[in-house]
Amino acid sequence: MSRPKSYGDALFADCPTRTVFDTISGRWTPLILVALAKEPSGYRELLRRIEGITPKVLTESLRRLENDGIVSATRGVEGRVRNSQYELTPLGQPLLPIVQAVKVWAEEHLPEVEAARQAHLGEGT
Repeated sequence: MSRPKSYGDALFADCPTRTVFDTISGRWTPLILVALAKEPSGYRELLRRIEGITPKVLTESLRRLENDGIVSATRGVEGRVRNSQYELTPLGQPLLPIVQAVKVWAEEHLPEVEAARQAHLGEGT
């Protein structure tokens, strides 16, 4: 079976890799991956470490990452999400240096980004 020309090129609207992009570029995904960088973490610990994320969004994000094979979960009491331990899988591990590099870039260049934002705001007035 041959694949369509768009397969494997996320610039095409019908490329299935867009679903992967959706998962890894989600608002909270990079922060979840960074939080799991050093060791497995429980749900409550992730909720505590990632300030601003709601329980609902954390649950949805973890499920999506688990469904895509990026994170694995060891279920706790009664198989509940909130009693689970999460860790990066071998598939998810290679994402970590990429996400960490973006995090470092954002932290290092924040003053320049803020200056650009201010300059842009000044142009609109």
